Amino acid sequence: MNQKGKVIFVDVDGTLVDYNNDLPESAVKAIRAARANGHRVYMCTGRSKAEVYPELWEIGLDGRLGGNGSYVEDHGHVVMHQLITLEQCRRIVDWLHSRKLEFYLESNNGLFASEHFKETCVPTLKEYSRRKGVEETDEEISSGTFLTSMISGAELYRDDLNKVSYLLNSYQDFLDTREQFPDMANGTWGGVGETALFGDLGVKGITKANAIERLLKYLGADAEDTIAVGDAKIDIPMLEYYRFGIAMGNGGPEIREMADYVTDSVENDGLYHAFVKFGLMEPQS
Repeated sequence: MNQKGKVIFVDVDGTLVDYNNDLPESAVKAIRAARANGHRVYMCTGRSKAEVYPELWEIGLDGRLGGNGSYVEDHGHVVMHQLITLEQCRRIVDWLHSRKLEFYLESNNGLFASEHFKETCVPTLKEYSRRKGVEETDEEISSGTFLTSMISGAELYRDDLNKVSYLLNSYQDFLDTREQFPDMANGTWGGVGETALFGDLGVKGITKANAIERLLKYLGADAEDTIAVGDAKIDIPMLEYYRFGIAMGNGGPEIREMADYVTDSVENDGLYHAFVKFGLMEPQS
């Protein structure tokens, strides 16, 4: 593979950081070395800007694709931003309230929690962590970055939203919400099918692959020069669409089966080893 001027897209959760939100020093070294060798590296994540904490930006990146493809930024320039409309937001908030489902609104300006989300979500987040191989106490979850950064008591009818995530009491909640909002992208996370923990709503037609296409057009770059790295089912369109796809060793079976290459897990320096293997950087001590 010709290594000149690659454009590299790296997922965050389970790829750049582990499921406990810890950032391996090896991943920082890999990204900095690849950029020093003339490659461009972009964060490509479901997170909105408010969830991209300072230590991630301090790595040194060329930009960010966020909200599962609703937002594209290159060196501070906003290439694309597709938002949930205010009217859609009103409908979502009213519907979730009527179903007594707690939720949070994902915006570049912050994470805005429904009235009882913080206390209601702790058991669900504990189960989510357990499924990722991390055992956390209620106190650890409540004091973690995710919940402490969330804003309570704010206006919930908003026009600056990328996504909305909501707690599922049952899988039927997702099925009913999907039927109620055919004009939106409906998904789940935290599990497959009836094991899902959250539902989410976003702009219809938005994917990570679509966002990458928009960025490549802006950069004047070729899809043949792309490498994508991810760990989850939602990353599969990103790996399928572009030249070379790398799955993390801790990734789900679907993405590991379709990837061009499977590297080690986050904890075992998977990003670093992949960058070395494909000539994006030289090994470092």
